[in-house]
Amino acid sequence: MMSYREGAYVVDTGNGTFAQVMGRIGPRVQVRRHEDGREWEVPPTALRLATFEECRAADPADRCDGCERTREGRRDAEARGDKSAMTDAAVLMGRHQREAHP
Repeated sequence: MMSYREGAYVVDTGNGTFAQVMGRIGPRVQVRRHEDGREWEVPPTALRLATFEECRAADPADRCDGCERTREGRRDAEARGDKSAMTDAAVLMGRHQREAHP
């Protein structure tokens, strides 16, 4: 079973919704919709890590230097097949989004 870090961008495979991991409640993962902030809980088996393309499509700050540096790091990690670094980049992007683009 995959474990997702707080801040990671994921897709709920049950409904296809792009979301951000907010934390855990028991065995379930609490996620939040990117668009409206609505939260729900889902079993970790019903989630997958969002692709670079999905993250970019959902990113409202296309011209931010901080966003672009994080995207470049994720692209590099994806090219290397380094899933841990990809997750780290997703977490960094989530943190950056909360701080720079509230």
